[in-house]
Amino acid sequence: MEQIDFEQFMAVDIRCGTVVDAQPFPEARKPAIKLWVDFGEGIGVKKSSAQITDHYTPEDLPGRKVMAVVNFPPRQIGPFMSEILVLGFPDANGAIVLAGPDSGIDLPNGARLA
Repeated sequence: MEQIDFEQFMAVDIRCGTVVDAQPFPEARKPAIKLWVDFGEGIGVKKSSAQITDHYTPEDLPGRKVMAVVNFPPRQIGPFMSEILVLGFPDANGAIVLAGPDSGIDLPNGARLA
């Protein structure tokens, strides 16, 4: 694994946000859900396409806190423009589990990973 220095790590802007809307994304090549995530004042609501359909449905996600990289350039995913990269980890079968703060701890939208 290639090592990076602290300045490179700090260049990646990872924030906590709340999913405010989630919709099916049937046009995606791989099963995905369209997400709108609120990062609070200064960043606002950003959208993302996430391949998370093994563990989540669109109805499960509004109100959920997630972590995302907010400073990647936008990326066109079929007819949808993805503005952020929502973070997750593969389970034993390779299905993505969303990364977020501990449940019960209310982080403000826009809190930056430190």
